[in-house]
Amino acid sequence: MRVDPINVADFEKLAAEALEPGAHGYFAGGAGDEITLRENREAWRRWRLRPRMLVDVSGVGTEVELLGQRLSMPVLVAPVAYQRVAHPEGEQGMAKGVAAADTAMCLSTLATARPSEVATASPATKRFFQLYIFKDEGITRALMEEAIGHGFGAVVVTLDLPPGGNRERDLRTGFTLPEGLGIPSVNAALGGDREVTVADTFDLMDLSLEWDAVADLAAEASVPVLVKGILTAEDALLAVEHGVGGIVVSNHGGRQLDCSVATAEALPEIVEAVEGRVPVLVDGGIRRGTDVAVALALGADAVLVGRPALWGLASAGAEGVEAVLGILRAELELTLALSGCRSPRDLSRAHVRRADLGPSPAR
Repeated sequence: MRVDPINVADFEKLAAEALEPGAHGYFAGGAGDEITLRENREAWRRWRLRPRMLVDVSGVGTEVELLGQRLSMPVLVAPVAYQRVAHPEGEQGMAKGVAAADTAMCLSTLATARPSEVATASPATKRFFQLYIFKDEGITRALMEEAIGHGFGAVVVTLDLPPGGNRERDLRTGFTLPEGLGIPSVNAALGGDREVTVADTFDLMDLSLEWDAVADLAAEASVPVLVKGILTAEDALLAVEHGVGGIVVSNHGGRQLDCSVATAEALPEIVEAVEGRVPVLVDGGIRRGTDVAVALALGADAVLVGRPALWGLASAGAEGVEAVLGILRAELELTLALSGCRSPRDLSRAHVRRADLGPSPAR
C-alpha cells in the first residue's frame, strides 16, 4: 500500500519518479563534485536546539511580517528557473500553491511565464521578482517594471551568476531545454522566439556588474531591492552601504561555486555585520522545520526553499506545493512549541549551540 508523503524527503522521491533523468538532474544537481550541495544540508545539522521549559505555548503561531507582507510563516519559495520542465502547471501552479499556503514566492527571471501571467493566474499570491542583470539594460529595466507594475512587492537581484557553474550532471545527461518551452525574458533579450540552451541564457547576462549598478536599481525602484548570493560579512556591509533593502544569504543551492561556504556557516557573520539594518534571509539545504528554527535562531528573518517546493510541483502541481509548505509550517510550529517559543520572533541565539562545541551560555 502506498503511503502518502509525510515529509520533504518523501516528495523528493516522488519527484525523482515523475521527472525524466535529465530534468531531475538539472533541478537536483550542483556544481563540480557537489560538495557545497551536500554541505548546505549537513551544515544545519551541526546546530542543536536548546529548548526552554514551562513556557505557555498554548497559542503558538508561525506568522511573521516581512517587507510589508504578512505571511503565514517565515518560509518563502525561492526562485527556480524553467518550472514548466517540472510540471505543465509551471510557475502559475507554483503561485497557486504558495497562495494556498499563505506565504510568498520569488519568480525567476528565467521563468516560463511572464510576471504579468503569474499575477493574473494567481492574484492572491504574495510575490517577489528575482532579477538577473542583462547586458542589454533595456531588458533589465523592462522586466523590473513589468514585475513591479503587476504587484510584485520586492526585486531580488542575484549576484552569483553569470558565469554559470560547472554543472556536471547536465553534461552527463545531455540535458537541454524542451523544444517550444518559451522563456519570455530570454526571448525579449534576443528580440524574438528561438530555441536556446541554458548556456545561451547565461551569455546574455552582464559579467561587468559592480556595486554601483545595484545602488542605481535600489534608488530607482519603488519597492525594496534585495541582493541574493551574499556569503561574507564584507559583501553584506557593501550591500547595506549601497542602499539595498535586504540580503539573501545564498550560494545558489550549491549550483555555482563548488567548495563555497555553506549558508548555515555564513549566516551568523552576516547577521552580525548587518546589525538589523535590513532583513536577512537565507536559503540552501533547508528541508525541515527544525532547519528553519535554527536559521531564525541564528538571526535570519526568514528562509527560502527552492527544491522542496519544486519537488511538490513536480509530484502534484499546485496541490503538491501547498502540501510541502504545509509540512514545513507544521514542523516549524511543533519545533517552536517544543522549544518553549510562542512565535518565530521568540527564537534567539540562546536557543542553539554548535553540536561540536560545549554548551553556550544563555544571552
